[in-house]
Amino acid sequence: MPSNRPTTPAAAMLSRRQLVAAGLLLPALGRAQTAWQPTKPIRIVCAQAPGASTDATARAYSDYFSQKLGVPVVVENKPGGVGMVAGEAVARSAPDGHTLIVTLQSSMAQAPALLKRPAIDPDKDLVPIAAIGVGPVVAVLHKDFPVNTLADLIAYAKKKPVNVGNYALGSGWQMMLSQLAKETGAQFNLANYKGTGAMLNDLYAGHIDMGAGSLAGLGGGLQKGLVKPIAIAVGQRSSRLPGVPTWTDAGFKGPIFEDLAEMNLLMAPAGTPQVVIDTLARLVQSSITDSPRVKSVRETLSAEDTPLVGAELRTFIGRSWPTYRRVTREMGISAD
Repeated sequence: MPSNRPTTPAAAMLSRRQLVAAGLLLPALGRAQTAWQPTKPIRIVCAQAPGASTDATARAYSDYFSQKLGVPVVVENKPGGVGMVAGEAVARSAPDGHTLIVTLQSSMAQAPALLKRPAIDPDKDLVPIAAIGVGPVVAVLHKDFPVNTLADLIAYAKKKPVNVGNYALGSGWQMMLSQLAKETGAQFNLANYKGTGAMLNDLYAGHIDMGAGSLAGLGGGLQKGLVKPIAIAVGQRSSRLPGVPTWTDAGFKGPIFEDLAEMNLLMAPAGTPQVVIDTLARLVQSSITDSPRVKSVRETLSAEDTPLVGAELRTFIGRSWPTYRRVTREMGISAD
């Protein structure tokens, strides 16, 4: 028969002690006892130029990390070299949590395949902490292009080549187009650009027929009706793009269509203590609800994902990076 006696403070304390003895409260106590506290300002090196989603994410992190850790956090942009300029600067720093990198995960995936002599080995010289999405990467057509769906585009491109802009050599978008052509017989003339901005200028002007990018770049053009979306090339369906299908929705499956995701990746030098990694990973996880600046960046990007950390992040990298590298080598793409 259950007891109706009230629980006394002593009994409550005894229950807690029993739980601790049984090991049931150790995870929570461990978090409180092992949280890392920096001893000097933190530097976040951003591998992309100011204005990119990666830069906006790095600056949002810097604001939140500074509030939570109680030290200044500065952002330094070091673009170039498929992320290797920034990557080397961080990998050669002391592994104590005070120097970090925020970069596109595809850059770290691609560098060993695109460069003959990359400055560092991203797999060995850096350790991943957390990844946060860039939102959907959307495939769009110029407003006057005479089709409105992916199926109609493929049918059109089988008869006449479509001029397509590629925002970066070796991008997942480039690989997806190559695979789409291989599977369907569609014809695409690819023009490589050094960044999304230059590509969008030509797309909006009608010099090319098709392109792709995040909503940070394409949002204005979509709102003004300068382009029309036909597919979500990277990422999941978005509430801001109702009815726009993903590759898998359209029936295209396999590693190239499913594993070439894009994310902004926070990393530290190899050898950084696990307590530092865990502390920063928890901050990234909490930032999407607690940081107004992080939330603002994500709203602009229409990013609705949950940050990847720990085993989930390692699994993601284990699928994505080998696919990028294999396809890059098979296509013979090189940045040298």
